[in-house]
Amino acid sequence: MKEDLKQRLVSIASVFLKLGVIGFGGPAAHIGMMEAEVVRDRRWLERSQFLDLLGATNLIPGPNSTEMAIHIGYLYGGVWGLIIAGVCFLFPAITMTAILAMIYTQFGSLPQIAPLLFGIKPAVIVVIIAALYRLARKAIKQRKFWLIFLLVIVLNLLGLNEVISLLLGGLFGMVGLILIESNANIIPLLVFFISNNIDKATNDNQLTPSLWQLGLFFLKIGSILFGSGYVLIAFLEGELVDQYGWLTQQQLLDAIAIGQFTPGPLLSTATFIGYIILGIPGALVATLGICLPSFFIVLAVNPIIPKLRRSKWTAAFLDAVNVSAVAIMAVVTLNLLYQILWVPTDGLPVNWEAIFILIVAGVAIFKYKLNTAWVVLGSSIIGWGLSYI
Repeated sequence: MKEDLKQRLVSIASVFLKLGVIGFGGPAAHIGMMEAEVVRDRRWLERSQFLDLLGATNLIPGPNSTEMAIHIGYLYGGVWGLIIAGVCFLFPAITMTAILAMIYTQFGSLPQIAPLLFGIKPAVIVVIIAALYRLARKAIKQRKFWLIFLLVIVLNLLGLNEVISLLLGGLFGMVGLILIESNANIIPLLVFFISNNIDKATNDNQLTPSLWQLGLFFLKIGSILFGSGYVLIAFLEGELVDQYGWLTQQQLLDAIAIGQFTPGPLLSTATFIGYIILGIPGALVATLGICLPSFFIVLAVNPIIPKLRRSKWTAAFLDAVNVSAVAIMAVVTLNLLYQILWVPTDGLPVNWEAIFILIVAGVAIFKYKLNTAWVVLGSSIIGWGLSYI
């Protein structure tokens, strides 16, 4: 039994280190890659389990893709699996970001790495589309779920917050799509609050914070952050730049660029910012502050998820949230697709290089069923070559 656990932990480390290295494209792409690895290829989880985790992850604070990795590690390898999955998924992005932060402070600018990453975005779009197709087939079990799917898409297109859209989709499914029965359970909600003392610990007039202040700031962000990594940018802009003055606008823009150019979750931006403000100690406390809450939140929430299936009310709520999560992924995918493809290039109204890579990656994944890692790496090589044409 111990040997079996060791093998599982080694497998968890291998999978999430790989995903941490090739995980370009944001949370939707990360989740798509995870689904391909742990559901389609390795069968660690059933697709229904994966959807339940996805729905729950979207309703709790913390970065979605990181918490999905931690959830999967916990289910497949217990507490040690939880720790290993999270650390291995985060380690590549944090390490690369720290190295780039050192280069940045040494030379005062970012390295020209865009040509190396030119082909990655179209490839991850295909990865997301493939995952969306598989997840939608499982989540949209009956025709009535299409109503929720379309409702959440409309709410998102109208600009409604992702978390509110999920909750509305879940409540609509729970109340509107099942018959009223007795013995309905109360939906367990886990709400995390950070004391106002954390905000009081910071001094608006102090341009350089202490390690304690910096760590508490990112601990607060990691505990209350909902939705995608782009929500993180709003927090950083409003507080680090405007309120506290710990960072300049240009430094924030460069930090965001580093987060986009490196694989893994966007929260690795915290590593860059921590290093810019207080060097290596700052990078360490900022990274720990923003990452640690996710481990404890998942540890608390994961055992609750199976209990949601025991009541028709909570099961219907979770089913509807799963459909809503897929709908939100669809909106994100369409937005990314538009941004990548509809860019005028060489006199054409679209980016023909991106379309070419998209088609090649699509054939590789849908027809030849190639592993996503090879597709992403191969697409980056094609993109690098096309940039010199």
